[in-house]
Amino acid sequence: MYQTQTVIGQTVGSKDRPVEECTWPEDVLNTIPDWVYTSNDIYNREMERIFHGDTWNFVALEAEIPDSGDYKRSYVGSTPVVVARAEDGSINVFENRCAHRGAEFCRHNQGNTNEFVCPYHQWSYSLKGDLQGIPFKRGANKEGGMPRSFKNSEHGLKKLHVTTHNGVIFASYSDKVEPITEYLTPEILKDFEAVFPGKKLKILGYYRNELPCNWKMYHENLKDPYHATLLHSFLVVFGLLVAGNKSQMYVDPVHGRHGYMASAKSEDKYAEVSEDNKKEMRSFVDDMRLRDERFLDYVKEFDSPWSVTMQTIWPNLIVQREMNTLGVRQIVPNGPNSLIMQWTMFGYEDDTEEMTRHRLRQGNLMGPAGFLGLEDNEAMKFVQEGVRRSSSEVNIIKLDESKLGTSNTLISEAAIRSMYQYYRQVMDL
Repeated sequence: MYQTQTVIGQTVGSKDRPVEECTWPEDVLNTIPDWVYTSNDIYNREMERIFHGDTWNFVALEAEIPDSGDYKRSYVGSTPVVVARAEDGSINVFENRCAHRGAEFCRHNQGNTNEFVCPYHQWSYSLKGDLQGIPFKRGANKEGGMPRSFKNSEHGLKKLHVTTHNGVIFASYSDKVEPITEYLTPEILKDFEAVFPGKKLKILGYYRNELPCNWKMYHENLKDPYHATLLHSFLVVFGLLVAGNKSQMYVDPVHGRHGYMASAKSEDKYAEVSEDNKKEMRSFVDDMRLRDERFLDYVKEFDSPWSVTMQTIWPNLIVQREMNTLGVRQIVPNGPNSLIMQWTMFGYEDDTEEMTRHRLRQGNLMGPAGFLGLEDNEAMKFVQEGVRRSSSEVNIIKLDESKLGTSNTLISEAAIRSMYQYYRQVMDL
């Protein structure tokens, strides 16, 4: 992370403003104020209005908890939750906080159990989050204990609303959020179901890393096809995302919060780039070649015109389809200046052994140490370092200035503008 070049210190005071001093710049669609990324007050409002608001948050894949008693630790925003499958097959999501003294009772990332027991005072809970046992509830030697009016049924874990779609589990604090199929909108749902058509999934592995940047930057990064043609040599040289190829940055037309970046790779192993475009792309290297060209093999297996889609589902899910490598990324905000990224890589239960090896091989394209993910992580770190300690106060997003939403060119920031238009409404900014 270039630590020798990094100045460790406090965020500049003007970048950590209270909400009442946060006024959006006059050019509301083409500028983003730095305090969006750095203010603790803004971050706290995001947790309340976005992650605990009228949204569906990704928490797990059903393939991770296939059997009764299976569970997984997860997050909604920065709030720790547990996803558990009960004896009747139902999926339950509840806060990882004992109703007694607030301890995180679930300490393992995944496992199987018939109950959850808090390590502090051994209060025990069912797989549905109901309080079922309290040691010495009636005291000892006829002294102490809970009052006679205490009812276990009134002191269970904080439960969230749960929904699933084709093997993907979402949770919400809101009882007003629309059904998940409506929440996604038709075009986003169609792209979602290309990856999740209802087939059983096979978990291939996990990545987990911390990024020293604001959580919204990850959404921006995947709504920013402009950088993809410039930062990522691999994408450009090997034709996965190239200016001039058939491509799209789609944005849902209802709220402008969801989207996907898509591209169709030509049948050629290596990209054909015009001399004019080469002059614009310093990352293009004419003589770069792969020793193992199987990285570039694409098996047509999806009901989609695209060979690459990176889907952003507000507020915390990325669905990755890069050729034949598949994964979901869960954004876990960790304060205004940090996020935890949890990656789950998967295939399908009916994959051949050869296809599984192919997905694992192409998995090296992504991940925090892959051919692409590492570059994004570093770039977003540099942005966060720049915005939180500088004297300047705004980011400029003027590419394709007159547009909001969907764009058929990669040289556009229209999708970022749509996201912040929606964000400002929810946040009342």
